[in-house]
Amino acid sequence: MGKVIITVLGKDTVGIIAKVCTYLAGSNINILDINQTIVQDYFNMMMIADMSGTDKPLEEVMADLDRIGEEIGVNIRVQREEIFTSMHRI
Repeated sequence: MGKVIITVLGKDTVGIIAKVCTYLAGSNINILDINQTIVQDYFNMMMIADMSGTDKPLEEVMADLDRIGEEIGVNIRVQREEIFTSMHRI
């Protein structure tokens, strides 16, 4: 498995980045690039991550991050890089 795009969106709360990054590190998923902004009370983060070091299938990572998102009140989505790129072509 190669690169994935991870997006996180929701009301800003303490620990969003910590929860997501702790899960990724524990799963041996390397963050290649990260960008986050807060507009008023809304948190938005986009990451490019490399899944080549993990033994977890993409579906498991997606389910785990979805569960973490529910716990902290944000929406977390994971897409393969090639699908994300295809969807956002002009």
